[in-house]
Formats: sequence, structure tokens, C-alpha cells
Amino acid sequence: MKPNLVEIRLEKDKVKNWNEYPFSIPRVKTLEKLEFKKKVSFFVGENGSGKSTFLEAIADRYGFGREGGSKNISFETSSENSSTKLANAVKLSWTQKILGGYFFRAESFFNVASYIDDIQKIDGKAYLAYGGESLHKQSHGESFLSLFQNRFSRGGFFLLDEPEAALSPQRQLSLLVLLNKICQNKNTQFIIATHSPILLAYPDAQIFSFDSEKIEEIKYEDTKPYQITKSFLNNKHSYIKRLFNEE
Repeated sequence: MKPNLVEIRLEKDKVKNWNEYPFSIPRVKTLEKLEFKKKVSFFVGENGSGKSTFLEAIADRYGFGREGGSKNISFETSSENSSTKLANAVKLSWTQKILGGYFFRAESFFNVASYIDDIQKIDGKAYLAYGGESLHKQSHGESFLSLFQNRFSRGGFFLLDEPEAALSPQRQLSLLVLLNKICQNKNTQFIIATHSPILLAYPDAQIFSFDSEKIEEIKYEDTKPYQITKSFLNNKHSYIKRLFNEE
């Protein structure tokens, strides 16, 4: 099935200062548009490549809070607004806009869980969409999966920033199964920024690399997480020896 969000275009006439972050990032400067052809797409790239900033801009443009959560969760613990600057310069094109969804940021998930606790004290119903109890009462990895299993089950537009951060390899496999199940819903789409070679292996996904001057679509076997992990596992001893000798 085709995705609902089919294109992201940078409207360059709305950029006031190309030397200002995040417009100074090479991948942003050279961006014309990204075309989405699959219901599951990945952003992959080294730290600082701009993939998370771009994902945050999509979330901001769609209407999610910058800290993460649904459209009904809106709070900020930082005054930094670089993603908002980029959000104001991007245009999202849809075949049919998806109304529900969630923006997951591993980095600020603790703050979102605390916000849900505060809402629970007010209306007593906030936990219903998160498995029935505080996400703080579960291990970090369990709370991630609890969110994915309970909050994502009905489908929607989902943006995930490094969801593997607290997941063991086995739990990452569980997330793959969950992604496949959720994607059976017609109005469902995922865009995921990740370093995980396990998640990147999702069948028939679209992968955008942020490791070159331009954002480009690449194959799974051409991603650095796959190549480095495979090289390390195939020759662990010589890999470590070479690394330590170079220090």
C-alpha cells in the first residue's frame, strides 16, 4: 500500500539565513524534496548529520509537540527552536492526511512520561492509552514497548527518533513484528531515525542516508550500521586489534 505522506519539499524562499543552523547543515542546504514511496521509511546517518533535526521539523510541521507525544501533548523544557525554523520552511504533501499519530523521541521520553503522570492526576484517564499504569513504573525498555503496543495499535502517522535506544536486540525484533502488524492499518505511516541494523532490515522499507552532501536513498546493505556491524561480527578479533593499535 502507498504512503499517505508522499513528499516533503524545502521552500527555499522562506529561508532567511542559510548560514544559520539548521540551514547550514549540508543535507538541508542541498535539499529540494524527498519522495516517500513506502509506509515505512528510515533516516540513517552519523550523529550530527541532521536526521533527528529533520524528523523534529516534520513533527513540528505536522503539529506534534517538539518534546514528543501526540498532538494533545504540548510542553517544552528547552527554548531551542532550530527544528521550528526548519518546520516553517518545509511543505508536506499528502494523498490523504492522517489525523492520528505520535512523535516518539527517546531523548525526551522521560519528560513525556512525567507529563502523562501529571495529566493522570487531573483526569484519572491518561494511563488508559499507555497500558494502564505509569510508564515510570516500568523499566526503560519495557516502557518503550508499552507505548508502542498500546498507543500505536490503532494506526496513524508515527515519527520515531532512535526507538532502539533502550531496547535489547530481542526487543528490537519484537518491534519489527509490531511495525508489521500496525502497518496492516490502511492509514498508517512510519518515519524512523535509527542506528539499528535490526530495525533497518524491515522488509521493503525506504532508507534515506544523511551521510553524504545530499540526502540520498540507499539499500539496506549500503547503510553504515549494517556494514560496520557485519564487518565487526565477521572478524571481531582483528577489528578490535586494529582499533586499539590506532589509539
